[in-house]
Amino acid sequence: MTAMVSATELRAALERWFGFPSFRPAQEAIVRDVLAGRDVFALLPTGGGKSLCYQLPAVLSDGLTVVVSPLIALMKDQVDALDTAGIPATALNSSLAWPELQKRLAGLERGAYKLLYVAPERLTLAGFADDLERWGVVRFIVDEAHCISEWGHDFRPEYRRIASLRARFPALPFCAFTATATANVRDDVVAQLGLRRPAVHVASFDRPNLTYRVLHTARSADGLIGWLRARPDEDAGIIYAGSRANADKLADALTAHGIPALAYHAGLDAATRAQRQERFIRDDVRVMCATIAFGMGIDKSNVRFVVHWDMPRGLEGYYQETGRAGRDGLAADCAWFFTYGDLARSERFIEEKPPAERAAARTQLERLVRYAYSNGCRRRELLAYFGEDYPAEHCGACDNCLEPRTSYDATLDAQKLLSCIYRIREAHGYGVGIAHVVDVLVGAKTEKIERWYHDRLSTYGIGKERDRRTWRHLADELFRLGLIAQDAAHHNVVALTDLGRRTLLERTPVLVREAVAAVAGGRRARPATASDDERYDRDVFGTLRALRRQIAAERDVPPYVVFSDAVLRAMARELPRTPAQLRAISGVGEKKLADFGTRFLAAIAESAVRA
Repeated sequence: MTAMVSATELRAALERWFGFPSFRPAQEAIVRDVLAGRDVFALLPTGGGKSLCYQLPAVLSDGLTVVVSPLIALMKDQVDALDTAGIPATALNSSLAWPELQKRLAGLERGAYKLLYVAPERLTLAGFADDLERWGVVRFIVDEAHCISEWGHDFRPEYRRIASLRARFPALPFCAFTATATANVRDDVVAQLGLRRPAVHVASFDRPNLTYRVLHTARSADGLIGWLRARPDEDAGIIYAGSRANADKLADALTAHGIPALAYHAGLDAATRAQRQERFIRDDVRVMCATIAFGMGIDKSNVRFVVHWDMPRGLEGYYQETGRAGRDGLAADCAWFFTYGDLARSERFIEEKPPAERAAARTQLERLVRYAYSNGCRRRELLAYFGEDYPAEHCGACDNCLEPRTSYDATLDAQKLLSCIYRIREAHGYGVGIAHVVDVLVGAKTEKIERWYHDRLSTYGIGKERDRRTWRHLADELFRLGLIAQDAAHHNVVALTDLGRRTLLERTPVLVREAVAAVAGGRRARPATASDDERYDRDVFGTLRALRRQIAAERDVPPYVVFSDAVLRAMARELPRTPAQLRAISGVGEKKLADFGTRFLAAIAESAVRA
């Protein structure tokens, strides 16, 4: 089973089947360990090319490589992509009609495939292990391996069944692949799968083509619509909402303003979810407004933005979800529309958890809040969570590095806000939410202020020279500095911390950061390290996208399976005239050149004539 392959042969196979002239970081070492028949644990970030690390060895080996994958949609995408590249692969899952299932089983019996994708549940079906022995399995690949760990953010109990195969196939190597895992999760995966002296590969978690922004804003659909309209019309993206209702509302609001959008959540029946996912994958709809139920099974490479409309579950989930942007290596944006009220909702969710889970949930929330309020490089903060040191002080691709904010002395205003919180609590017996505190400061005439006689407080109206947004920003900063906090006993109620009381009594100077615009206007700033070259003919690119979509419809596959946006941009930049010139573009393999080359070259030539 072990395949000895020279460096020349390995690179020739890489270029022939996948069209790439060279490996990405860590890929070649992983491929060699898989080919050598070792157990492997490999962690590569989303977009790092982890699938190739077991697909290329499968092509170069005799026998069948079995890939355990969690979702039918993910299997289909992988098989479509392999088939388009000329690599024989198939999947067995519950969606198959009986005639198609029989056809695939017959192909497995005669050794027609190099790769077989299956769900973990199928592995323990009666007689399936006997089938695997007969089909000549040479290795097992566990994709999305973090699902086997209870420490992971996508734990799936059915993944625990995979370990039983080790006893049945003791001589075969097991290889675990994932795009996100903390040190605890890595150790747990190795233990649960019983990996034997595995070759461990942990690539950098850094995604240099992603730009991270946390937009502190009074959240509104209009703000989001403005943010989306500042982007090119062809940009597709995912908006994560914290509830089904929010996903539905956002989709309706965007569609009403001419931005094609759909909602996706567990409240929809399976057929509707599948249909909407298919429309997004095939570029029929621009935006998917989804709960966290969406995204894991999506291999769509041309997602240009990911928006978090509500609080993410934790930094690991945030990293995983933002990682669905820019899988093709081109620049993409990740924006979190953060508002103070998110903290109250998150606290309520924590209180609803079993007591044993609350401490860990609060730790997760604290890390997330620290990230949201950070004044430093967001990339450094995110990588530090996974135990990785970012080598530079500034990444040049996050809001804090692109638009650093200066600090100013806000001692007087801080005293007013802290004093108002103190006076309300003293007069009321307990605290109120920050919105009510701001109403008191600006001298608003609300029903609650009149009912509770807060217009008689000494702090009523003492901040009317400032607008509400200014006071909300200051409240955010005092929260970041640890001078105020939410009262856990009353959820969204604010209270002074011990440090806040001392600051108020001792009139300690308070320095805060300048506020940022609620929504970043205009075209996004491109990270200096982004891999895409903007000097391409946009008209040609548009023509090639239309052709790609037509071919994808003919073949009943997602457009990115034909060619990624990165490949199309390279074509629109290089304007190849001959098959050899087209073949020289990274991502154009032999099979794709044979199948699609003539049509793409004709489209490029026709565009040149029109120009």
